[in-house]
Amino acid sequence: MSDVIAIDAMGGDNAPESIVQGAVEALEKVKYKIALVGKKEIIDKELSKYTYDKERITVVNADEVIENCETPTIAIKKKKNSSMVVGLNMVKNSQAAAFISAGNTGALLTGATLIVGRIKGIERPALGTLLPTEKGRTLLIDAGANVDAKPSYFPQFALMGSIYVENVLGISSPRVGLVNIGTEEEKGNTVVKEAYGLLNQTKNINFQGNAEARDITKGDFDVVVCDAFVGNVILKFMEGFAHSIFRMIKEEVMKKLIYKVGMLLAKGAFKKMLKMADYDTIGGAPFLGLKGLVVKAHGASDNRAVVGAVTQCAAFMDADIVGKIEQAVKPEENESL
Repeated sequence: MSDVIAIDAMGGDNAPESIVQGAVEALEKVKYKIALVGKKEIIDKELSKYTYDKERITVVNADEVIENCETPTIAIKKKKNSSMVVGLNMVKNSQAAAFISAGNTGALLTGATLIVGRIKGIERPALGTLLPTEKGRTLLIDAGANVDAKPSYFPQFALMGSIYVENVLGISSPRVGLVNIGTEEEKGNTVVKEAYGLLNQTKNINFQGNAEARDITKGDFDVVVCDAFVGNVILKFMEGFAHSIFRMIKEEVMKKLIYKVGMLLAKGAFKKMLKMADYDTIGGAPFLGLKGLVVKAHGASDNRAVVGAVTQCAAFMDADIVGKIEQAVKPEENESL
């Protein structure tokens, strides 16, 4: 396996400044090398601001950039020398073990599927993202890749999510829940009802039944599966709700002196809560089910988020998640899928 993590230096709202800064800072956290992909002259200028081990960061030139407004399939096909396409090809050709991008989500998912390719036996790769809960973290899958999912996809989402959670988060026999509008088996639409039956028959996951949205934040499940339409709504709602709650608390605190004093006394607790809800501390969402690792970082990622994404990749690579998923979906190993 390659010892390189490639990063799209031109993707995201804060590129290339924060991407380059995060890459330099990440060297202190991981043993792997980093390849910054994008316009070499611009990246070199940013790198000149820092002192770092020059043997561990390389620049791979790519003259084009896929913008957020571009149509994913067209952009991937037309911009062959874009930072995103070049980075994905590095994974395909084993020049890198992982690729991180905060750029166009649709283009990254399309390019990852077309260029890196699916693991044999996986019907559709899926985005898995970690959500904060009362008890730690829960993996939400699919969070953005398959809006129209077939029932047969759900057991594979559950299997891939379980492998990730068990090997990266260290949770033995992770509890799997199916996102639904009620806990009863007969609840939900046709797809969800059929998915429930398939999940219930899948032997190598710890399926615990339906999960209502409120169960996710309680931490009652370690993996929650759904189609990408539902998953992305949950993800965006939680992100917006967390920011709104903290803004409202701040506004109320500023109204009275006694509230300000109380806030100062509880500053440590609030910092901990903010860290739990901050996407920068999570890093990104791995695209599970591919032949290599592709991670979608938040579009507004700053240097801290880049460090988080790199350390997440390192844990993923150390645990050989791709290899474990490949083994798990072999027909002779898993007859239920």
